[in-house]
Amino acid sequence: MITVAKPHKPRHPKKRIADEYSIDTGTARIVADPARDGSYVLELNDVPSSQIILGAPRVLVFPYMRWIAAAIEPLLDERPLAHVLHLGGAGCALPSFVADKFHASRNTVVEYDAALADLVRWAFELNDDLLFEISDARQAVAELLDNEADVIIRDVFAGPDTPTHVRTAEFFLDVRRVLAPGGIYIANVGDYAELPHAREELAGMLEVFEHVGAIGPRDMLEGRAYGNIVLWGSDQPLEYLGAESHRGSQWARELAAATPPLRD
Repeated sequence: MITVAKPHKPRHPKKRIADEYSIDTGTARIVADPARDGSYVLELNDVPSSQIILGAPRVLVFPYMRWIAAAIEPLLDERPLAHVLHLGGAGCALPSFVADKFHASRNTVVEYDAALADLVRWAFELNDDLLFEISDARQAVAELLDNEADVIIRDVFAGPDTPTHVRTAEFFLDVRRVLAPGGIYIANVGDYAELPHAREELAGMLEVFEHVGAIGPRDMLEGRAYGNIVLWGSDQPLEYLGAESHRGSQWARELAAATPPLRD
């Protein structure tokens, strides 16, 4: 028997994306992860911002993104046509996760830096269903209609901190206006020991939302570490979150009791 070899089909060379790039707000660096082929870390002005695994949008590497996913997935299961508003895009790891897992959802990514948005769309070959809006996060919320979003995720940073204008009680009031009944507001907060930023934000959120809470590792929830903590607000409790990594409204009220909210 004569075996005829199939003609060799040349592979398209992988494009080289690991490099340093100028963006509108400074410098972006895409760094290849030596431990995993196709995995890249996006650094913005020397601060790690996102980790993307090409071809695997459902793999969330950063823990805080997994906490956010745990908070919103039950709602997205119930609302297949949900509108998810992502304030802050960076590498779009979380928007890509939502768009891939919940195909019928509508995902709007609000990114202030137009050059960064162009870069990540090219480098990470993002889902075509992601709708980008180049805008300030607060302005984008102000322009939305009442009850227009089912989930609002704030992941906005300038360096290691979140700008004050998206941390005030007035901002939370506008977020609540835009959320549909039963919707969820989520905020990624970079915080320090004793949780000064979380205290300020929870104080404002408690004025607006009937139920608030936080998700994170125990040392963060107890105010003993520096890192990320995820805050949430809604008109309904998120009873499905595990007690080990979650604290609810009573904890939030006690934590924020002596802290005035930020105001415009």
